[in-house]
Amino acid sequence: MALSTTRSTTSQGLFMITGIYAGLCSLMFLYLAWPITVQRKLKKIGVGDGGDTELQRTIRVHANFVEYVPLTLLMLLLAELQSTPPWAIHGFGTALILSRILHAVGFSRSGGYSLGRFYGTLGTWLVMIGLAVHLIWMGWL
Repeated sequence: MALSTTRSTTSQGLFMITGIYAGLCSLMFLYLAWPITVQRKLKKIGVGDGGDTELQRTIRVHANFVEYVPLTLLMLLLAELQSTPPWAIHGFGTALILSRILHAVGFSRSGGYSLGRFYGTLGTWLVMIGLAVHLIWMGWL
């Protein structure tokens, strides 16, 4: 029996594509958390935002990531466990990463409307909707 040289999702979990995106999101999580720590130290604000609008926005950029990414990664994992083709898992995962980068950049630069924030939110929602519909559909088959 020949061994395959391509990586793919297996029922034994020997290679989990979702792990790639969970790892990237973990690094992004820390990258977004770091400015909060720096600003708190510089401004001597231990808890909350102290009414500082820059710190408020920085906290919200990170919090928004925390509000959306865990559920999306869970849905990505469930899709992978349902034997969704690897190309689709990579597509959803890549779209999530790019959308969260757009959102973070757009929101970090402006607390109001920005194209990055808009398209980052839209992309995140489309990934979530796509995964949700896929999971519901697969559950009925």
